[in-house]
Amino acid sequence: MIRLLFFARLREELKCDGESMEAVPDLQSLVAQLQARGGVWSEVFGGDQLILMSVNQEMAGLDTPLTDGDEVAFFPPVTGG
Repeated sequence: MIRLLFFARLREELKCDGESMEAVPDLQSLVAQLQARGGVWSEVFGGDQLILMSVNQEMAGLDTPLTDGDEVAFFPPVTGG
C-alpha cells in the first residue's frame, strides 16, 4: 500500500486529505489512475493546473518509481513574500 496526501487547494477541491491504495509502478501510473476517476479528479489531475509531487518528502517527477510503503504528496506551487 502507498499513502496519498493532498494539500491546500487540492484537498479542498477533492474533498479529501488523503487515502491509501495499492502500489503502482510509478507516479505517472498513479496520476493516470487518479485522473481516470473522472469528475473533479480528472480536472485536478488532467487539466492545466500545475501540481507538485513528492515521494517520501523528496520532490519527484512522473518517472519516479513507487514501492510499497511510500508516501506520495500532491500540492500546488507555493509562493511567498
